[in-house]
Amino acid sequence: MGAYETVIGLECHVELSTRTKMFCPCANTFGAEPNTNTCAVCLGHPGTLPVPNREAIARIVKIGLALGSEIAPHSIFHRKNYFYPDMPKNYQISQYDLPLCVGGHLDVELADGSTTRVGITRVHMEEDTGKTQHGSESGRIHDATHASIDFNRAGVPLVECVSEPDIRSPEEAAAYLRELRATLASLDVSDVKMEEGSLRCDANVSLRSIGAEAFGTKVEIKNMNSIRSLERALTYEIGRQAAALDAGEPIVQETRHWNEDAGATASMRSKEEAFDYRYFPEPDIPAIDPDPTWVEEIRATLPELPRARRDRYVADLGLKPEVARVLVGDRASVALFEGALVEGVDPVPAATWVTQDVAALRHAGEEGALTSAHVVDVVRLIAAGTVSNAGAKQALEASFTTGERVGDAVERLGLTQVSDAGKLGALADEVLAENPDVVQKFRDGKDGVIGYLVGQLMQKAAGAANPKVAQELLRERLQG
Repeated sequence: MGAYETVIGLECHVELSTRTKMFCPCANTFGAEPNTNTCAVCLGHPGTLPVPNREAIARIVKIGLALGSEIAPHSIFHRKNYFYPDMPKNYQISQYDLPLCVGGHLDVELADGSTTRVGITRVHMEEDTGKTQHGSESGRIHDATHASIDFNRAGVPLVECVSEPDIRSPEEAAAYLRELRATLASLDVSDVKMEEGSLRCDANVSLRSIGAEAFGTKVEIKNMNSIRSLERALTYEIGRQAAALDAGEPIVQETRHWNEDAGATASMRSKEEAFDYRYFPEPDIPAIDPDPTWVEEIRATLPELPRARRDRYVADLGLKPEVARVLVGDRASVALFEGALVEGVDPVPAATWVTQDVAALRHAGEEGALTSAHVVDVVRLIAAGTVSNAGAKQALEASFTTGERVGDAVERLGLTQVSDAGKLGALADEVLAENPDVVQKFRDGKDGVIGYLVGQLMQKAAGAANPKVAQELLRERLQG
């Protein structure tokens, strides 16, 4: 790669979490029985007319404002014509040369702490397609014997965020997608679940000689359903293109499919140009001319965006940057953490619990009953010495299932720490009597062996001893 510079641009498709579809009153829900959320409009029956979803348009304006885009004073829908079985009308209602949001940028924090700015070309509105499942072992069309089509997704409001070709590595691309996902989550416009397809990403990647101004031939990569897949696919494709250029082989402009299992891209089809879609203005939908007052009303609803929130957490609350990054990347975690802060809890341990043990429970694939109150309970019970970290984790797991307060779970499970100096003092005497060699090592200057003695005392107390009190009592006896 020493001779080449990588040029990457991302096209991210965001399904909006509106109650209904973009141009009809059908429910916009994931996981319904196939072909149950459909009607004559989204199935493209003759004589039906689309009616734009006002809430969907408000949400794309919100996205554009958050990305610093200009909200176009005049925007129209177009018909994007092509025949796919998952498009009932044989065309998609989209936007072409007059998108609703133009320009903008996203500042992306990289792993080394530096920041890069990625330009936004456009943010436009369209409708999603249906979903085709190919009857083959690989799930791909080439070896399929049949296909099943579910039109529930056809007509769901879809926003496409197109970046400038400002990204220079797979790592930068992954960081951009994380930041975009966190931004969209903070706006509450989509659930941004990549595993369910509500956030999807296509990548355009090309190579050019170092110092060259002209772009190389770009290749589009599809079927990346996670940030990890995006990074792996780009890494593979960059290597493939570099090897071809080194061998004097031309790069063909095409769309390639990412195969997660094989860890490789494969050719799907030659890349279409805009004229292949025969765009023309949608005759059944009037132009969108947003009222500036309405746009400003939407601007007033913008929340604190992820970068500003991370900076505040680090500067004002003392969180480590890496903890703040993980915390802000998940909307539910932010809600739990902010709720705990309202109760005046210490933010540093609260953030640690939310991003580690609480997150692990929430991501285990089960429904749980944890609230901010449970985070507050854990932090305060540990600070008071009522329960150990291990005991608090066990009680939290129980609360996740039952919904009971953590303190109640501690009591019910017998996890309360013993801090009584009389009880622990007797155990400390036993430990020292049973380990004279370790006692001598401590008195010879090997302070680290105190941890072993504390562990022995904890074992005698069946894990219920307060380790801080246990260590204090042992030190008193050893130094006495």
